Amino acid sequence: MTANKLYYVYDPMCSWCWGYKPTWTKIEQAISKDLDVVYVVGGLAPDSDVPMPLEMQTQIASYWKRIEDYLGTQFNYDFWEKNTPRRSTYPSCRATLAARKQGKEKTMLTAIQQAYYLQARNPSDNSVLIEVAKEAGLDQAQFKTDLESSEIETELHNELALARSIGGNSFPSLFVEREGRITELGIDYQNAALTINQVRLLIG
Repeated sequence: MTANKLYYVYDPMCSWCWGYKPTWTKIEQAISKDLDVVYVVGGLAPDSDVPMPLEMQTQIASYWKRIEDYLGTQFNYDFWEKNTPRRSTYPSCRATLAARKQGKEKTMLTAIQQAYYLQARNPSDNSVLIEVAKEAGLDQAQFKTDLESSEIETELHNELALARSIGGNSFPSLFVEREGRITELGIDYQNAALTINQVRLLIG
């Protein structure tokens, strides 16, 4: 019989995923013994070398402020002064997939989020991701090889297709799979218990 699953569709550079992190951690800890938790990268923005327009930078910074005010999430706004931002999250998605090959996807996800939101570093740059991987305790040489490999590129596109096939078009998203049936859960950014109860009702 196929195990019940909870899909967590995320993007490492999604600010709402960063805001959701404390609540998601409680959910995962509570239900991981009841079903398989499957991380799925969502691919917020494809590869781009084009500098982000100032208007978009201002808009995204305003999202950070909204999340900060709503959830108390910490952000380092020096990012906008220290970097040339690009609307490009696929590199960070490849990085978590490369880390998955070393059994450290969640470790790398947290490291990318901290580098981006707390340390004002740019995870759209492979050089930053390779540094972060080393700091996070991954085999840096293996990580670099995997990050730039055709295998990871194929895996990325397969994973994006999986995310879209179950309805993961925004991030974060949660889906329960039970007996082949997919059910989307509403995201409550503050109430972990509500989601935990929803999951347990669905899996019976």
